[in-house]
Amino acid sequence: MHAALAGVQDGDTVMIGGFGGAGQPSALIEALVQQGARDLIIVNNNAGNGETGLAALLKAKRVRKLLCSYPRQVDSHVFDGLYRRGEIELELIPQGNLAERIRAAGAGIGAFFTPTGFGTQLAEGKETRRIGDRDYVLEMPIPADFALIMAEQADRWGNLTYRKTARNFGPIMAMAARITVAQVHKIVPLGEIDPEHVITPAVYVQRVIQVGEGL
Repeated sequence: MHAALAGVQDGDTVMIGGFGGAGQPSALIEALVQQGARDLIIVNNNAGNGETGLAALLKAKRVRKLLCSYPRQVDSHVFDGLYRRGEIELELIPQGNLAERIRAAGAGIGAFFTPTGFGTQLAEGKETRRIGDRDYVLEMPIPADFALIMAEQADRWGNLTYRKTARNFGPIMAMAARITVAQVHKIVPLGEIDPEHVITPAVYVQRVIQVGEGL
């Protein structure tokens, strides 16, 4: 498990898949806590739940900044405490913008205009433009050094399938990161995954680790 996170350094940007608990690579997050890298910039839809997973990484004070769209769920008390004490930075990003900024990084898009956030504090300091009869805000891509994602199956090359909503951010994060590490339930022989069922092609996945069987 520790070898899967080799190369993660202080200050790296790390994307972590998942929508709440769905698709969160908990084993990889725990390994990241033990690995010891600090001052990380974490990109995730949420801000951790309870005391485990991403919340455990926050509690260990390994994160300098969090980019997310939903930091205030009922049990996000670890993040809430850190933020109120000024011990962590937050960049709040509307969920659609977050997904598109990640996708843009993987697709090689330099920037894009979106109406979401125009006229709010989220647009402060950003370029705006009127296109047709609507006002837009310029948003920049979010690339990453590492992406930690969870998938259902992989073959030894790294082709991935997902289970239902566990698919959420994994595919776009894999494209946007320099190194993608996939935690999977099962590794199958080459050829067992129908090419039509591959969601994330192996070209975007550098490391695969099996953790348990599919549920």
